[in-house]
Amino acid sequence: MAEAERSTVEVDGRRLSLSNLDKVLFPDGFTKGEVVDYYVRVAPVLLPHVTGRPMSFQRFPDGTATKGFFAKNAPRGTPDWVRTVKLPAPGSTMDRETLDYVVVDDLPTLVWAANLAALELHVPQWSVGPRGGVREPDRLVLDLDPGAPATAVECAEVAMLLRDLVTADGLTAVVKSSGSKGLQVYAAVEPVSDRRTSDYAKHLAQTLEKSHPKLVVSQMRKDLRGGKVFVDWSQNNAAKTTVAPYALRARPEPWVSTPLTWDEVATVRRPEDVQFRAEEALERVDSHGDLFAPLLSTASPLP
Repeated sequence: MAEAERSTVEVDGRRLSLSNLDKVLFPDGFTKGEVVDYYVRVAPVLLPHVTGRPMSFQRFPDGTATKGFFAKNAPRGTPDWVRTVKLPAPGSTMDRETLDYVVVDDLPTLVWAANLAALELHVPQWSVGPRGGVREPDRLVLDLDPGAPATAVECAEVAMLLRDLVTADGLTAVVKSSGSKGLQVYAAVEPVSDRRTSDYAKHLAQTLEKSHPKLVVSQMRKDLRGGKVFVDWSQNNAAKTTVAPYALRARPEPWVSTPLTWDEVATVRRPEDVQFRAEEALERVDSHGDLFAPLLSTASPLP
């Protein structure tokens, strides 16, 4: 077997060995080198949203045409300068009581992860302190998942309804594409238990289901989702994660989970209106800045 082609780079004072940068990871021809370049360029807006949050990676060393795998435990050979935190791992597929999660706090760690073909970056709605202590959740999330023939168009309609509900309750809602089929609505909240965020999110989902029964479903049963939008409130469970804003998704093209303006959401007419490739996401950052910035500064108490 041929030895992997490697190059050494320096990133913020850390020396990293990168390999196989010409390897195609997306069927449309997007390479590993382009993945690394994208994450370097988007880092100024991405890093604030993942700093301090234990990360789960979805890795695709042979590209998105393959199954890939989820990686929660820091892999063998992780550099000693990469921050890790040991946390309980209930239900671990490796039958472990704890796992050493990577915490992506800086650019060298982000580049190191990209070199592992960690295309997707998933984080919980809570963070850890400097010594690894687990903090209460500080984000609320509602994941809008369309059941065919519903699409992102119906998700946009539901997102607007959710914004009105959470705004009436004193929260500031922001929205992003999932980078796949749907949308995700977030709000920063003052730290509170995941039971409280889950209960509130469930209340929102059930409220919309009651007022718009032909559009919204709040139950997880797949047989109820046809032509409707499932408002998944369960993502607030502390054991679950959602894809980070500005992270790539493992699709045939390098789509990005992209923050949107509410004006854009209000005018969605086609699923393609919320689908953005890596280069388009970077252009949007240049023109809009960080549309998820309110999550970093506008925490409000849950009602």
